[in-house]
Amino acid sequence: QVQVVESGGGLVQAGGSLSLSCAASGSIFNINYMGWYRQAPGKQREWVAGISDVGSTNYADSVKGRFTISRDNAKNTVYLQMNSLKPEDTCVYYCRVLVASRDYWGQGTQVTVSS
Repeated sequence: QVQVVESGGGLVQAGGSLSLSCAASGSIFNINYMGWYRQAPGKQREWVAGISDVGSTNYADSVKGRFTISRDNAKNTVYLQMNSLKPEDTCVYYCRVLVASRDYWGQGTQVTVSS
């Protein structure tokens, strides 16, 4: 079994920065993929950014140039550095971890950007 826990959300003014962390623990040999998703009230969950086990990264167009995803394989942890935040970035942010072809999700962390 794999547990996934996010941290680092909070309230920030527009133009500010926040950093999220997501740590996976449990029966892990290799994490193939780690990604961040977000969901606003009444909307579908959307993909934000992802990073492979060899460090290849991809970003949604809406966050490209503002967000940076990184990972520490030794700690089974993925990070999301969010800069130049906008009110429309206000969402619950979820971490997804792919281990041996199985998906594991965290409980989510709230990010609120005030205008």
